[in-house]
Amino acid sequence: MSFHPNEMQRRARLAAALLFLAFVFLVGSFFRTQVLQHAQYVLQSEENRLREVPLPAPRGVIYDRNGQIIAENLPGYSVSLLAPGVDSLRAALKRLAGTITLSPEQINQAVRRFRRAPNRPAVIFPDASFDVVSVLEEHRVEFPGLIIQSAPKRYYPDGPAMAAFIGYTGEVNEAELASPSFRGYKAGQQVGKDGLEKQYESRLRGREGTRFVEVDARGRVVREAGARQDLLPEAAPPLYTNIDLDLQKFVVELFGDSLIGGVVALEPKTGAVLALHSAPTFDPNRFIGGIPAEYWRALNEDARRPLYNKAIKGSYAPGSTWKLATAVLALQSGAVTLDDRMPIACNGGYQYGNRRFKCWDKKGHGSVTLAQAIELSCDVYFYQLGLKIGLSRLVAGGVDLGARERTGIDLPSETRPSFPSAPATDYYNRRFGARGWSNAVSLNLAIGQGENAQTVVNMARFYTALATDGQAAQPRILRGDSQRQAVFRLDEAQMAGVQKALAGVVQFGTAAASQIRGVMLAGKTGTAQSGKFRGSTELNHAWFVGFAPANDAKIVVAVMLEFGGHGTRAAHIASKIIEHYLKVQTTQVLNTEGE
Repeated sequence: MSFHPNEMQRRARLAAALLFLAFVFLVGSFFRTQVLQHAQYVLQSEENRLREVPLPAPRGVIYDRNGQIIAENLPGYSVSLLAPGVDSLRAALKRLAGTITLSPEQINQAVRRFRRAPNRPAVIFPDASFDVVSVLEEHRVEFPGLIIQSAPKRYYPDGPAMAAFIGYTGEVNEAELASPSFRGYKAGQQVGKDGLEKQYESRLRGREGTRFVEVDARGRVVREAGARQDLLPEAAPPLYTNIDLDLQKFVVELFGDSLIGGVVALEPKTGAVLALHSAPTFDPNRFIGGIPAEYWRALNEDARRPLYNKAIKGSYAPGSTWKLATAVLALQSGAVTLDDRMPIACNGGYQYGNRRFKCWDKKGHGSVTLAQAIELSCDVYFYQLGLKIGLSRLVAGGVDLGARERTGIDLPSETRPSFPSAPATDYYNRRFGARGWSNAVSLNLAIGQGENAQTVVNMARFYTALATDGQAAQPRILRGDSQRQAVFRLDEAQMAGVQKALAGVVQFGTAAASQIRGVMLAGKTGTAQSGKFRGSTELNHAWFVGFAPANDAKIVVAVMLEFGGHGTRAAHIASKIIEHYLKVQTTQVLNTEGE
């Protein structure tokens, strides 16, 4: 077959054009790659060659009000492994298990960390012991992807004494990483899990740094230093609290290992938390780097519930400590004065309808005034006072006093107290049905029983109002501005009379055995039904909430002993706490004056 010369020329020109276009395309591609995208490919090459090794930032040191350390950082070690993929990571971990003890769960945990952040070394031991590090250093050449580095380790010098408010730290989990609150966090990082560590995580975390290591195509480390300039971590600033470490440790010693309950000590005018304890306690240092399984199991199986914060989470019938709320509501409304007596004298009980309501003193208190009823904790007087106030005002007044609200203490997971909502009739109709209750509920509410369960911290807050001028102070652990809220209003004479009656409780009333020499202590005992029995005997919670000095309070202390019997036991502990604090405070003032 032959072609016309013109056809051949046309085809030659077409071929030349195609070759020219191909040449231009190739030249353009080379120009784009070598010139325009040079920096991008250099960076990609660097990323393939370099691996980022995180440098944890020291968490902020936490101090008490006197500059003593509550939480600090000690030198520690972390062990992690670089790998190009999951299979190679598993293979390396199995080989590593032949050198050190490595459980299947630890292997699976390391794999999970790798999957969450494949570009970061998979952490094997977030808190490795010196012995483990020594063994691994000896076999380091056998594991070219191994990263051993120093890492700050959280430490609590007085761990068990601080557990109720300090909390602990742990590795950020998948649920947290998915939360908007943890935006910017990466797998393997340590975060606050409870207490102040969690409450102020954003202030305590610091800023993580980065160290760069050079790896080959198989992900093996070929150079650890000098691959690129490191980005140094930045430690978080310190955190200063209102806690009095000396008082805190004294409280813990008083409770020892035998008592169960909670304590809160506050400055009444500022709400500053001086001490907060829940017994029994636990050691938060054991939680750092992963909780040992046997320790975790022991804590959860302990019937005394050491992990349950009884100071801010436990809610208990307040018993006779609530009689002051009833008294305040009666005085505020004008229903009675401190000198008024009830129509029926106390003979050990009060008959209402077909039921007899007992007084704690079977012999009776006779005819007493409101002030005397507070001092002697006469149930019969307060039964009648509850009826005189009326259920609607009892409930609405309790709500105004904060009986249904959290205190707002700067700790996570504070429990909301339990108390009827207003209007009272709607609440009781919903709970028991329209005909399932009677005004007899007023008698129980008046003495701190019935549908009333308060936290220790909320009772401490209420008594800051009794110790001052009717304004309750918001409890606050972190040093800062205080907030106070008026919860009731009494005139000066009424306020002085209530405080005098509370002082009478300790002078010659139910807490007479807990007097402090040289200091006028004021407060109220409470023996509250728990609903639990040992045989036929009901186990009662023991309460005392008080303040001192009575006429110019410097400290409010609330003590609750789970199944502790009579309130006099709680009063004895509270008295010791207040005595210790005031003596220390007096000593400090004298020392300052001497300087």
